[in-house]
Amino acid sequence: MAKNQALQLLGGLTPTQFLAEYWQKKPLLIKNAISNFQGLLSPEELAGLACEEDVQSRIVEYIKGKWHASHGPFDDEDFARLPQKPSAQHNWTLLVQSVNHYLAEAAELLQQFDFIPHARLDDLMVSYAPDGGGVGPHFDSYDVFLLQGQGRRLWRISEQTDLSLIEGAPLRILQNFDTAQEWLLGAGDMLYLPPHLAHWGIAVSEGKTDCMTYSIGFRAPKNQELASEFLGFMQDKLNQDQIILPGIYQDADLTLQNHAAEMSGAMVNKVSLDLQKIKWSDELVAEFLGTYLSDPKADVVFDANKKISIKSFSDKLAKLGIALDLKSQMLFFCNTALTTFFVNGETASFTGDSAELLKTLADKRHLLASDIANKVEQDQLLSKQLYDWYLAGYLTMI
Repeated sequence: MAKNQALQLLGGLTPTQFLAEYWQKKPLLIKNAISNFQGLLSPEELAGLACEEDVQSRIVEYIKGKWHASHGPFDDEDFARLPQKPSAQHNWTLLVQSVNHYLAEAAELLQQFDFIPHARLDDLMVSYAPDGGGVGPHFDSYDVFLLQGQGRRLWRISEQTDLSLIEGAPLRILQNFDTAQEWLLGAGDMLYLPPHLAHWGIAVSEGKTDCMTYSIGFRAPKNQELASEFLGFMQDKLNQDQIILPGIYQDADLTLQNHAAEMSGAMVNKVSLDLQKIKWSDELVAEFLGTYLSDPKADVVFDANKKISIKSFSDKLAKLGIALDLKSQMLFFCNTALTTFFVNGETASFTGDSAELLKTLADKRHLLASDIANKVEQDQLLSKQLYDWYLAGYLTMI
């Protein structure tokens, strides 16, 4: 990102200052973070996305003191039943996840936040709400930038430690909320919130433009989830004989037991010591993280590109350039001279100029024809890898 653009996005702070002073520490209000920002799509276009089969969407309603949530895909009748003039007794909001998977402009917006590693990025969620709409007081377990599109939203922030939830609610709504600060955000304003900070956003239209908010969220897996997934990863390595525990169980020092059915402490201790011989390196952890963090969510489906010859592919590549599909996630890990790349849960390793080229693809999400030049022709393995990713639908021609 350009330096001046980054300074404006963060309210005059450099990315280094922001990370040191605010990231995962305290909220930051940034007025006019993106000049003249009115959003990336209209309310009608957002509703259209919510009607698509493969798009995750929700309508959250507050009706007579109770919260309700319904999940898409929706249709015209679902929207028609919602009150056009919401009240304190019945208001609502529409939430659409992963808009960056369907809108190139949304993916470009996320690139402005590349001072945070791609490995931490989750998605861009867009919400629409008429006056008074929102999802109630809640807290998130992840960092989020809340960028205001059209309309206005009042954000209330609480420093409370009481995070007890309303029992039986379809969302994680707080039972109590004590406002410590509040800010009214207009188009182009942005609020950064660290994890577990209670907040409450309320659409404010006052009969004018309804509210649309763009939420740039960052994933934060639970340690329990990481441990569970990593143990499954290690089991695969054991099954593939990539991790070897030699020998068999031995007990030449076995002594007579009083109970034949008893597992002795000595037996348990021997097995415990053998299991502790399972070791893992940073490289194994990196392989696990790369495949885990780049692995598509269950609802993500890639459309394979029409099969063409590798020569035709290389010719088009040299003329057009190539980009990651909007749904693709690409990460990499450097280990001395070797760089391992992770694309949608799959791995490939390269060195030298080819590795540098793929690093650019991972960082910028595209390669211009001028970037590629003759490099693909010089490395047949690189050409074949890009070709395979293209056929799988992970890449698209620019």
